[in-house]
Amino acid sequence: MRTSRSAAAVTLLWAALMLAACATEGPAMPAPGENPTSSRPPFRTASPAPLGPTGSAADLPPAKWDALLADLSARGVTGEPDVVSAERVQFSSGALGCPAPGMSYTQALVDGYRVVVRVDDRTFDYRFGTGDEPRLCER
Repeated sequence: MRTSRSAAAVTLLWAALMLAACATEGPAMPAPGENPTSSRPPFRTASPAPLGPTGSAADLPPAKWDALLADLSARGVTGEPDVVSAERVQFSSGALGCPAPGMSYTQALVDGYRVVVRVDDRTFDYRFGTGDEPRLCER
């Protein structure tokens, strides 16, 4: 009799857990072939408009501008870079809006900058996180 009560209790507990699991609603699963993040922008601007195509780096912290220039120089790029845009952004992950295939990134909001410069006829899209190390976004 004791065994049948234990079996009944285990069965009742199992049934309760199964019902609870079925009742919990999670996020909707995407349809096959649908990319759930495709409608989400890679970053959001912290201000309603970019800092502006100023033609100078006046709106960018000097340490970031110097690091950008050093990176261009290390890549063998000569010429004076013109700022196309410089904007303060909040990236949705450590990928800074430019994930590399096969890499994993922290999934947290990251305050930073997106700086696009043009040297001669080439455009360079740089991303900065919280530090002064630039990341060239090569898509």
